[in-house]
Amino acid sequence: MSKVYDWFEERLEIQAIADDITSKYVPPHVNIFYCLGGITLTCFLVQVATGFAMTFYYRPTITEAFASVQYIMTEANFGWLIRSVHRWSASMMVLMMILHVFRVYLTGGFKKPRELTWVTGVVLGVLTASFGVTGYSLPWDQVGYWAVKIVTGVPEAIPGIGSTVVELLRGSASVGQSTLTRFYSLHTFVLPLLTAVFMLMHFLMIRKQGISGPL
Repeated sequence: MSKVYDWFEERLEIQAIADDITSKYVPPHVNIFYCLGGITLTCFLVQVATGFAMTFYYRPTITEAFASVQYIMTEANFGWLIRSVHRWSASMMVLMMILHVFRVYLTGGFKKPRELTWVTGVVLGVLTASFGVTGYSLPWDQVGYWAVKIVTGVPEAIPGIGSTVVELLRGSASVGQSTLTRFYSLHTFVLPLLTAVFMLMHFLMIRKQGISGPL
């Protein structure tokens, strides 16, 4: 085992990376409220794991979506638990993100030189809200259907391009299979990828600049 470690150590300097991580200075004013961002990350990871598990059974078609969700809840082994954890974690992620934003704002964490960290955080907030909107539609029940119809109909009020934006979101003039396909793709691929990228940027900037000081 030591030879394997030495082989990687020689090429990647693993020990130096580990020392840098474990020896990072933590300011004395940091308290439990500074953990809210990390809890949000944990919820996201739970979302990824449970969401991936459900893709084995979920069918993104308007004729089978609801039945597949019912199958997950009643027939699939531990499906009820996986979906319930997914739902609870989603609510927790939104709550923790909101509290994290308040903590950062109240402690001045958005000020120079951390403006870009704040910007990436705002983008992550928008992405989190988008997760909620797209995920809400996937069971394709009455609540999900009408929620999608209302949300995608809002841009129609935009002068000139409103109808085009609505059709772009729905995939057609009305809510249907194209809409569900787009929302499923956004929820399971596009949004997770963008979230991972912006989270990496967010954490790298925090790592570089450190935690903001007290007011």
